[in-house]
Amino acid sequence: MGYRIPVHMNGAFIYEIVMETGFDGLKEELKKLNLGERKVCIVTDSNVAPLYLEEVESIVSACCKKAEHFIFPAGEENKNLDTVRNLYEALIVKQFDRHDYLLALGGGVVGDLCGFGAATYLRGISFIQVPTTLLSQVDSSIGGKTGVDFDSYKNMVGAFHMPKLVYSNTATLKTLSEEQFSSGMGEVIKHGLIKDASYYQWLMEHVAEIHSKDLTVLSEMVLMSNQIKRDVVEKDPTEHGERALLNLGHTLGHAIEKLSEFRLVHGHCVGLGCIAAMAISINRGLIRSEELPKLLAVMEQFSMPVSVSGLSAETIVLTTKSDKKMDSGTIRFILLEQIGKAFTCKTVTDTEMAEALRHILT
Repeated sequence: MGYRIPVHMNGAFIYEIVMETGFDGLKEELKKLNLGERKVCIVTDSNVAPLYLEEVESIVSACCKKAEHFIFPAGEENKNLDTVRNLYEALIVKQFDRHDYLLALGGGVVGDLCGFGAATYLRGISFIQVPTTLLSQVDSSIGGKTGVDFDSYKNMVGAFHMPKLVYSNTATLKTLSEEQFSSGMGEVIKHGLIKDASYYQWLMEHVAEIHSKDLTVLSEMVLMSNQIKRDVVEKDPTEHGERALLNLGHTLGHAIEKLSEFRLVHGHCVGLGCIAAMAISINRGLIRSEELPKLLAVMEQFSMPVSVSGLSAETIVLTTKSDKKMDSGTIRFILLEQIGKAFTCKTVTDTEMAEALRHILT
């Protein structure tokens, strides 16, 4: 059984998030978009193309005037303006106009890059998200944030551009490597920490089923994370307030990710950032000290790293100064008031960050 979540902006319906355990329902969803006279370019990467491109392109072809595809080398290091330039060139050569569509087939890198291409090609064309990784299904495909990295600065160039549809086939999660699956769990755990203590507890109670990739449980997990992100995005679509809470763990996490030259995957870096954010929250007397070992335990149960080597606290703190979440020279840091309730803080000091990083640096 599938799930559907409508997404609104300023009270008006924008798109639906559709969750199924196969691609069988994609054709009907695409038909609703009236693509009969439109061209669609499927944007994907070299990892995903061999797995799903043929099946998805067959479905898309039956719904539109013509289906094309653009494949780029997999990896965060290719989420840059050079790849976007190549996408623009392909679209121009294939004579895509402002009424045509892009379709992102893949994980967060594909979705971010395709969305940014859609936001900027001919001043904006429509696009569809078909996320195939846990991280993209629970987080990056929802809410219209698009972007690419610039000189290894994470998502420094981007735009808000809402998709016309998000279609998640949760069966694709069974093909993920342990690293990619546990990376997605970094964002899943974050959702519980910032908004829903009962969801956080539910994750701890379903470790075995999640590990075994039980599709019923995975679909419930994706649904609950989607509902949390949808609710936040609807209240603050362009991140002027509450949406910033989704950045728990990201300030230090992005710095660690950059300094590792992207050898560490995004969700793992977010998890490490969450440990540090919780440590600061504990040091400020906001939450109980016993919450930190609980977080470490749940992360380890989901095969997430709880420490990182080869980096210094000073270098990590210095790197946060170039983070896009800076506000008039001050970092908007997300802390926990309690499990399931986060808030934005502009008074976190470099000393506090350095002290917290001691919990994860080896």
